[in-house]
Amino acid sequence: MLKKEEINRKLLHLFALAMPIGIFYIPRIEWVSLWVPPIVLFFLFGASLLLEVLRFRYPNTRALFLKYFQFLLRKNERRNFTGATYLIGGAALSSLVFVHAPHISFVMLTLFILGDAMAAIVGQSLGRIRFLGKTVEGSLACLLTCILLFSLLFPRIPLLFETWGHPVSWAYMLGTSFLITLLELIPVKITRNRYLNDNLYVPIATGLIMEGLYRLFSLI
Repeated sequence: MLKKEEINRKLLHLFALAMPIGIFYIPRIEWVSLWVPPIVLFFLFGASLLLEVLRFRYPNTRALFLKYFQFLLRKNERRNFTGATYLIGGAALSSLVFVHAPHISFVMLTLFILGDAMAAIVGQSLGRIRFLGKTVEGSLACLLTCILLFSLLFPRIPLLFETWGHPVSWAYMLGTSFLITLLELIPVKITRNRYLNDNLYVPIATGLIMEGLYRLFSLI
């Protein structure tokens, strides 16, 4: 059953698309440095971390935070960092690692943000078959979303595919879409009872492998 807070969270994902859009287009302004998006995103990440720490330490801050953001929180986020903080952190790291290839950050963050949103919506509303704590239906929705974005939306994004220098092959599109889905599905355990948040590592891991896949599939 899809909960109201999950619907609200996924609608908020649409606003999160401002991050990949900014990463790709802001440095194209003539007088703007490539380093502006990483600086801005790390500032936002730091501010988000500060807010998290303050709400954990001070009851008044926690009460104020819950007043305005409780409708977005999952139960485990009341005592842990929110997914939004991890997502901003993932975007900041991506913009830094791929500062000279902002199209990589744009593609992988857009695929992840929208693919993850569709996986959650379909998985929680229609999912029946569970695997590794998630649903097969949700993972298929993520895969299909990524393929549709790559084939229908991305070719119409101004300057995006031109950045690659030549057309992106279907093998590359399918390989990248499957990779996003696989990494979103498989949890990474860091201790016995704690997992690494996928918002933080999936964009980086995907981007690094994307570069390798592009060199491979550009020859196909």
